[in-house]
Amino acid sequence: MKRSRINHIMAEADEMIRAFGFVLPPFAYWTPDQFLARADQARGVIDGRMGWDITDYGQGDFDALGLFLFTLRNGRLSDLKAGGGMCYAEKLLISRRDQISPMHRHVLKAEDIINRGGATLAIELFGSDDQGGFGGAAGGMVRCDGVERHFAPGEVLHLAPGESVTLMPGDWHAFWGEGGDVLIGEVSTVNDDETDNIFRDPIGRFAEIDEDEAPKHLLVSDYRGWLG
Repeated sequence: MKRSRINHIMAEADEMIRAFGFVLPPFAYWTPDQFLARADQARGVIDGRMGWDITDYGQGDFDALGLFLFTLRNGRLSDLKAGGGMCYAEKLLISRRDQISPMHRHVLKAEDIINRGGATLAIELFGSDDQGGFGGAAGGMVRCDGVERHFAPGEVLHLAPGESVTLMPGDWHAFWGEGGDVLIGEVSTVNDDETDNIFRDPIGRFAEIDEDEAPKHLLVSDYRGWLG
């Protein structure tokens, strides 16, 4: 992805998020130089990989296959393993009309996916096979706002604004905005996007960046190179 496109997506996303009454935290608006100057005090942001995340899954067509994410808070895997402490994470996502977030599952993470506003959120669901792989003939059960809902393999769940689904590790899912763009909330156990996403197809999690202009704000995938 071109850095200029990423900068533009950030501005559009911020506008949409504000339109639904949400405001991002102060560190969202730091310039790269401000982030670098505050890196010692912002280790929780850096180590937790909180912040901007814009991906085309390495496929080069963000409009068709992509997702906007902003990690608002993220706990510690050490706390999760110990069974107490900061074991949770929270994100805002934007899924554009007909923009696919591809079929995947998580190893450790359970997540509530919440339609916070906009159009309908469509989620295609499959269960896992006995080895945890993609179960093309497997259905399962999820909870929608706490109410059990059984699904057939490949069934598409439609969430209107205010509705949510709880996905457990092993629940294979892909999603997109149906009829328009959707602002999505995600509340989950500790999030590790580097190791906990298992995709059905061999694709990447992060975009390759073409630095055609300077970054307005850093992506989480920029932290290692910029901040150490």
